[in-house]
Amino acid sequence: MELTLWSVLLLGVSGFIAGGINTVAGGGSNLTLPALMILGLPADIANGTNRVSITLQCVTALAGFDKHKSLDRPALVPILIPTILGGACGALAAALTPNLYLKPILLTTILTMTLIILLKPNVIAPPAGTPTLSPKESRGAWWSLFAAGIYGGFVQAGVGFILLAALAGGLRYDLLRANALKSACALAFTSMALLIFIAFGQVWWIPGLILAAGSMTGAHLAVKVAVRASQNSIKWFLFLMTLFAVVASFVF
Repeated sequence: MELTLWSVLLLGVSGFIAGGINTVAGGGSNLTLPALMILGLPADIANGTNRVSITLQCVTALAGFDKHKSLDRPALVPILIPTILGGACGALAAALTPNLYLKPILLTTILTMTLIILLKPNVIAPPAGTPTLSPKESRGAWWSLFAAGIYGGFVQAGVGFILLAALAGGLRYDLLRANALKSACALAFTSMALLIFIAFGQVWWIPGLILAAGSMTGAHLAVKVAVRASQNSIKWFLFLMTLFAVVASFVF
């Protein structure tokens, strides 16, 4: 691809918006993947290159959440095990096969999240004081995290919704702490996926790093907003982002 002022602006702005969206909800890759492909990257290269941005964005978000004491550190290891295992499986599948059947899975997941937020908000946004669970205490949540890893390793777009369903809905974390753990999970399986895509020669570094600069800035600002927002505000932002993700999936 030829780098022009237009392409740098497109990557920077789409990365900035996606970084903010991904940090407190999900679906930012519905912007960044089309942006990379508009600039001429083949779908498989765009999928691999996008992981550079996601990885660095997650590092920024995770550091921010940890700084504000929103990260449940003791829960990291049991939560990361299934997501890393799933991420490795998903990335290998993506590197070796075409991206088929993903849009119906993405749309089903996002539409389900939208209905849950509207009809049973306490499922995705537990009341204050609700005790959290470990993946050992909820096998359904363990397998949800494993499935999220597979999906995230494969294509990334919309995986935040699956992770929030497992962390807030399954393990009963409030949305602030669920987003912090979501960043840790995404960093784990995206780093694994990035290494695999690098090994298969499916990463273009310059557009990936430009995209990352925007997404890291967006993630940094989103953490500052999220730690000050109420649980209800985060819930309705998540709802709006699910609607955005549905529209973006149909458009792109």
